[in-house]
Amino acid sequence: MPESRALRKRFMQRVLVIGSGGSGKSTVAAQLGELLNLEVHHLDKLFWSPGWMKAEPNEWIKTVTDLIERDSWIMDGNYSGTLELRMQRADTIVFMDLPRLVCMWRIVKRFFLYRDGTRPDMAEGCRESLDFEFVSWVWNYHRVSRPKVIKLLQEHAEEKEIFWLRSRNDVKKFLAQRHKSGPAEARR
Repeated sequence: MPESRALRKRFMQRVLVIGSGGSGKSTVAAQLGELLNLEVHHLDKLFWSPGWMKAEPNEWIKTVTDLIERDSWIMDGNYSGTLELRMQRADTIVFMDLPRLVCMWRIVKRFFLYRDGTRPDMAEGCRESLDFEFVSWVWNYHRVSRPKVIKLLQEHAEEKEIFWLRSRNDVKKFLAQRHKSGPAEARR
């Protein structure tokens, strides 16, 4: 087996899906999980406890460390405090870099869809909400968080497979390509 094929084979075993709130991280992670037959971990579901209680810092780092040590996974979520740690272990990074207005529309739509309950990718007991802090974070993501993410992506570009999805069409093409190739081929 040629070396380049052997190297490519390791990709799509540990997949990190990151991006602004409302960019579609959880949806893409779930679809990839089905296509690649890999376990999906929604970090929002693990970080938050009922009533929107945050995980204790030491407990959170242990949770993330335990997850990334596994042989294979798909993980969606930002959480900048552990992002570098997750990027180091991931072999593939999917950056959902959709336009700000698309993300804003989606968080408003999501609020109305789940306002009386909890999203499937969120911890039980965390009713869907739309507060100023979250809206502000999504609105300012491109100016505040995005440059930091891009810097990290550049630092890892040589050893990671990076998919930078900038539109809904990019997302459709990316998923269609994985679907077309099937679970074993999609990871090559």
